[in-house]
Amino acid sequence: MLDVSLIADLPPFDGIERKALGTLLSHAKSRHYEKSSAVFNQGDPANSFFLLLDGHIRVVRMAPDGEQIIARYISSGELFGIAQALGRDTYPANAIAAVDCIALAWPSSLWQETVEKYPSFASNTYKTVGSRLQEAQDRIVEMATERVEQRVANAIWKLANQTGIKTDEGLLIDLPISRQDISEMTGTTLHTVSRLLSAWEQNGLVKSGRQKITVTSGHRLKLLADGNRDR
Repeated sequence: MLDVSLIADLPPFDGIERKALGTLLSHAKSRHYEKSSAVFNQGDPANSFFLLLDGHIRVVRMAPDGEQIIARYISSGELFGIAQALGRDTYPANAIAAVDCIALAWPSSLWQETVEKYPSFASNTYKTVGSRLQEAQDRIVEMATERVEQRVANAIWKLANQTGIKTDEGLLIDLPISRQDISEMTGTTLHTVSRLLSAWEQNGLVKSGRQKITVTSGHRLKLLADGNRDR
C-alpha cells in the first residue's frame, strides 16, 4: 500500500485525517510516464484523475487548425486531469510529460464520492479550478492587449517563479523549455522568441541554452513583464 506521507502535506489533501488519506490512497495507482509520453489526450474519455508526485506535465490544447497551444505546466503536488470538476466527461487538453514523471491515478468513478465525503478536498479542488480559470482569462487579456515582448517576458517570469531553482547564475527554470515551447505559450513565432531571448541575453536578463533558460536579472525581466521597457 502507498505511504500516506506521499500526500499528507500537499494542498489538495489539507484538512483530511490520516486514516481517511489511507482510504483514499488505497484506491490510487502509482504510474510512471517517460519524458514526452502522453498521460492522456484531448477528447479522450476522462476515466481517471491524477496527482503529480514528481516531475512536470505540459498541458497542450489543440486548436481547430491543428496549432498547438501550451496552456500551462503542472508541477509536483498538483492535481490534473480533473475533468469532472469542470462538468466534463472528456479531457479538454493533452497532458504530456515534460520530464520523467510519477503520478497517482484514481478512477473517475470515485470523483463524486470523494468530493462528497471529504469537503476540504472539494473546496481545495475547486479553488484550484478557479485559479486556473482566472489564469486562462488573464492569458486571453494578455494575448489581446500586451506587446509580444511583454507576453514572452511574462511567460518566462511565471515559469521561473513556478519551477525556479536558485543557482550561481540566477533562477534556473527547472524543466526542459525550448524556444518553440515559449512561442506556443505566447502565441508568437519561433523567430520572434529567438530574437527576444538573444537580445535579453546580450543585455544580461537571461541565459539560454538547449531547452534551458536561467533568469539572471529577475528585477529587469519583471519590469518587462509588467510593461516597462528595459532601458
